[in-house]
Amino acid sequence: MAIIEETRSPIDVPATGTLSVEQLTPVIGAEVGGVDLGKPLDRAVRDELYALLLKHKVLFFRDQDISRDQQLDFARNFGELYAHPSGGLQTHRIIQPIAAEDFKKYDERENHWHTDTSWRLNPVLGAVLRAEHIPDVGGDTIWANGGSILRGLPADLREKIDNLYVIHDFQSALAKANEIYPLVSHPVIRTHPETGEDIFWINFSLKPRFVDLDRAEGDALLARLYAEVKKPEHSVRFRWRKNSVAFWDNRAGLHYAVRDYGDFPRVMHRVLIASDDIPHRVRNAD
Repeated sequence: MAIIEETRSPIDVPATGTLSVEQLTPVIGAEVGGVDLGKPLDRAVRDELYALLLKHKVLFFRDQDISRDQQLDFARNFGELYAHPSGGLQTHRIIQPIAAEDFKKYDERENHWHTDTSWRLNPVLGAVLRAEHIPDVGGDTIWANGGSILRGLPADLREKIDNLYVIHDFQSALAKANEIYPLVSHPVIRTHPETGEDIFWINFSLKPRFVDLDRAEGDALLARLYAEVKKPEHSVRFRWRKNSVAFWDNRAGLHYAVRDYGDFPRVMHRVLIASDDIPHRVRNAD
C-alpha cells in the first residue's frame, strides 16, 4: 500500500504548489512537471503525487534522466517492491526489462490489453516504467480507464458480466521460471480498494476464461468485451521520448504496448509496486 500516514483519502491531499499538472484526456492520464524523480520526495509531494495517481490513473513525467537505483527509490515511496518471477536485471533483480522478444518466450506472440500480475490473488498496486531504448517513432503505450470501460458497456453486456469471475492463466510462464502458484479467479467487475470505483478488469493476454461458462459462450463474450475495451474514448496514448517515465495504478484499468516498430530492439525497465489489499469478492478458482 502507499506510504500515506493520514487517515483521510489521499485524493483530498492539498496541492503543494510545486507541481504542474496537465490533464491529457477527460477520463485518464496527466503529465506532471515540477518534480525531479531522481531526488528524494518530501512527504507533501509524495502524497500529492499519489492523490494525482488515484485521480488520473496514470501519470507521465518528461526529461527524467534517472538511474536504475533512482527509479527504484522513486517507486519505494509508494510501497514495497515486487520481484516478478520471470526475472530482472542481473544488477537489479527488482527491475524487469520489457522487450518485444521476451513475449515470444512465453507464447504471447500477439499483444493484448492487459493488467499486470492478474494471475495473483493480490495483483500489484502499480508500476513505474522507464524508457531505456526506444525507437525514434513508434512503440507508444496506451492506458485505458477500467471505470470508463465499465460505464460505457451496453446494458445487456454489463448484465452478463455482473457476477462473473475470470481466470487468468500464467501457468506456462511460471513453469519456465520454476515457480508454482495456484490458479485463482477474480471478479470481472472489481472494486478499487481506495477509490471505491467499480472497474472492468480482464487481462486479455493470459488466456482468460470465465468460471461456470462453457468455452464457446465465454469466447463469444470475450470478443464483445474486447471490442468495447478498444474504444478510444476510454484511453490515453503516450508517445515515449528519451528520459520519459510512466507511473500507473494497476488496479484502475488496462494497458497496451503498441508494437509498430519492426525489429527495433525496444527495451523498457519496469518496477512493480506490491499491494497488500485483497480484491473484493475474490474466490479460489474451481
